Order: sequence, then C-alpha cells, then structure tokens
Amino acid sequence: MKRALVTGGSGAIGGAICRRLASDGLHVIVHGCASPELAEAVAASIRQQGGSAETACFNVVDTEAVQKSLEQLLESGPIQVLVNNAGIHEDAPMAGMSADQWRRVIDVSLHGFFNVTQPLLLPMLRTRWGRIISLSSVAAVMGNRGQTNYAAAKAGLHGATRSLAIEVASRGVTVNAVAPGIIESKMTGEYFSDEDIARMVPLKRAGSPEEVAHLVNFLASSGAAYITGQMISINGGMA
Repeated sequence: MKRALVTGGSGAIGGAICRRLASDGLHVIVHGCASPELAEAVAASIRQQGGSAETACFNVVDTEAVQKSLEQLLESGPIQVLVNNAGIHEDAPMAGMSADQWRRVIDVSLHGFFNVTQPLLLPMLRTRWGRIISLSSVAAVMGNRGQTNYAAAKAGLHGATRSLAIEVASRGVTVNAVAPGIIESKMTGEYFSDEDIARMVPLKRAGSPEEVAHLVNFLASSGAAYITGQMISINGGMA
C-alpha cells in the first residue's frame, strides 16, 4: 500500500484531499499542527469508511521538528505521495504590512515546502515512483489586494515545482502545483458575497473542496504519469 502525507490535512481542502486519496487505497498521514484534534477527526472518518489513516503533528517551519517526525514516519517505509497543502493568510496592504506578517506567510508556504519535501526525496526516488503536489493559489497567478506576502509565497512554489520536476523526472517522480480559486469554506462567506462570486467567477459559484481533491487525486495517480512541472488552475474560469 502506497503512503501519502498531506500537510495541513485538517482543513477543508486538506481534509477532502485526505479522504479522496484514502478512497483510492492509499494509507494517508493526516498532518495537523495548530489543531491536532481536527487531524485526528479526519483520520477517524477515513478509518470509519474502511480506509487507512494516521496523524502526524509538527510545525512545518521548525526544521528540526519536521526532520524528527519524518524520520519516525520513514521507519515504516517511503512516502510516495506528498501533498504540500499547509499555508496561512496574514492579509494586509503592503504599505501597512509588518515584517513578521511577511515572514510568517513565506515561512509556512515556502520554507515549509522545503522542510517537508527535502527529507522525503531520496526514499521516494529509490522506489522510482512518486508524486509531489503543492497547493498554490489564484493569488499567485492573478495577484490579489492585501495578499502580497501570500501571492509571493505561492508563486515561489511555481518555480520550485518546475525546477524540482526536472531534477527528479528520470526516477519516475512527478511534481506539480494546483492553484485553487474561490473555494467553499467558513472563511469564504466572510470575504465574498454571492454577488462578488458571480461577478468574479465565470461559472458563477465557488468551487468545492472535493473538486480540488479530485484534481489532486488524479495528479497523484498512475494515470498522471506524463504530467510534471505544471501549475494547474482550478478556479471556475477566472482569467
């Protein structure tokens, strides 16, 4: 059974990804940091449906803590599917943005990508099969007011994705990024009205976490073996 690690697996999109991967027969490691009880709830829901899941709790910014946790996970074998989904928002116009707001968002999305991905690479490469998928954002593609830090962090993943894809292609490992647009969540209703969504999105609705999960699951499958180094938007037609 292949093993998958989903960082930020306790959130709406992360949880949907975990459940979708598990439904395809993967053993899923649901990562959580701030809310480990939510990660355990996702893992429990997978097990209740007959799937296989466990949890892992570490701060993706803490290099030593990540290495220690991943070493323990690797004792059970390589992780062949990695979904880098962890990320945070600290929105503010750049003129009023603090250095800490800039650093924290960059740290989680971009440094977290390195901290989690790098230790898993050699064990994955030895199997000659792997999938690395990172969650970006429409903000990285189009820009968004008040999200200079977030857009910069997520756009950095695009360059990292393309470069890493070239490095590992000969070993059967693919590396891609997925950029969601407006996706249903508790936060979405606070930021966007129905009128806002209808104006901004050609399909006139928000996407669902499950729709993002279906795309990620496809990229994690054997059927996506010839797709690598790509940034794929899932945003209802936003230009």
